Amino acid sequence: MQKRTTGSSQRASDEPSSGLVLLTDFGSTYTKLVAVDVDEGHIVGQTQSVSTAKTNITFGLMKGLRKLEEAGIPPSAFRHRLACSSARGGLRMMAVGLVPELTMEAARRAALGAGARLLRSYAHKLSPAELEELVAQEPDMILLAGGTDGGDHEVIVHNACLLGSTGLSVPIVVAGNKDAIPLVKEALSRRKEVHFIENVLPHLGQLNVEPARACIRQIFMEKIVEAKGIRSAERFVQRVLMPTPMAVLRAAQLLADGTRQERGWGELMVIDVGGATTDVHSVARGEPTQKTVVLRGLPEPYTKRTVEGDLGLRVSAMSLLAAVGEERLSEFIGLPNLNLPAIAQWLAAHIGTVPTTAQDMAIDLGMTKAAVRLSVERHVGTLREHFLPTGFCYIQEGKDLTPLPTLIGSGGPFGYLQECRQALSEALYRPDNPFLLRPKNPRMYVDRHYILWAMGLLAELSPKLALKLMKDNLEEV
Repeated sequence: MQKRTTGSSQRASDEPSSGLVLLTDFGSTYTKLVAVDVDEGHIVGQTQSVSTAKTNITFGLMKGLRKLEEAGIPPSAFRHRLACSSARGGLRMMAVGLVPELTMEAARRAALGAGARLLRSYAHKLSPAELEELVAQEPDMILLAGGTDGGDHEVIVHNACLLGSTGLSVPIVVAGNKDAIPLVKEALSRRKEVHFIENVLPHLGQLNVEPARACIRQIFMEKIVEAKGIRSAERFVQRVLMPTPMAVLRAAQLLADGTRQERGWGELMVIDVGGATTDVHSVARGEPTQKTVVLRGLPEPYTKRTVEGDLGLRVSAMSLLAAVGEERLSEFIGLPNLNLPAIAQWLAAHIGTVPTTAQDMAIDLGMTKAAVRLSVERHVGTLREHFLPTGFCYIQEGKDLTPLPTLIGSGGPFGYLQECRQALSEALYRPDNPFLLRPKNPRMYVDRHYILWAMGLLAELSPKLALKLMKDNLEEV
């Protein structure tokens, strides 16, 4: 357990009146605890234990609380106890929409921005085989979209009828063509829980994802927390506020934008490498930076998250190997003649393992570099040449992050790897592939103590203190 006292002792004016705050993350790999003294304005304790989500989710929490108590911080000392969770796969969602590039993409962004893990998305009318696949995945929630307001309503009604005929008892969030709502209500009349909200794409080129994000978060707090078994931790945790990725995104936006009293760092990207997924969060407008570039597609959200469920260092080690390939992963690691399939299989079966030897460190560094490279490639925008009678121009899809000033590495490996700058450099612009709009020359930081998720929670109580602690604790590399 780490016991730390960083930051100034000046009390922030917007903080709770007194006492300690316990911040908990029920993660897929570890249950993490951070204790903050809101009077003194610093982190006083931090611990983590291997998660036990498959048996009893409170075991890891109790172990962490005992460690804090041994360091002189008893459970009774905490005035506020807030939590986030990605346990048991996090918030597992399916999205169903109309056109892949329009309403389907809008629904996908709403789900990811709410901290969900999108298992699969479907466009156009669901086929019987797709419906069977959707049911077999047993999602926690379904987001049903389709059609701009006043546009196509046939597809969303068709899909609503099919979803209404299944035995799934999960919440359905409807965020499609408002003119189709009466027919969708009728099709889903036998469902226990259906939420009707504003269309995620009311007009062509106009995104409206915030109502969907807010609804998904509310359902997570009311329903999914109980389904994940976290309700059993109620006497130790007052509220589970949000999925862990949403907490990290909240912290990233606070760090970028600042508060009314204090400026933030400006546009930035956070790469959160975990045992199960690698999430990339960008807080940036991402507009074209060259006059010869034309933006195409839906407007990019200022706060954007992508999640790569096949790029994890422990739970998803086998899928990372499959995504990268043995030869390429071996190059990232830099050690020849390794039995990478056997190593990946062992890591997936021993999710709590921490590297101790030079070879173990090299393997984790190589896997981190691969996860950073691929996840950022999937997150940033792209350019492609387009020839016109008057010459040629470039078409940009997604965000141009080449001028981004700040890049932050977070997650387990950035807490123990020494070559953090080397790992983060895999996110940078490469002249041999100029059509991927990756950052060119950012300042690099690491979340060495892995506090960003905790600061996203603390922002619910004191944005000012959360911002200060991030600035104090992020380490430039």
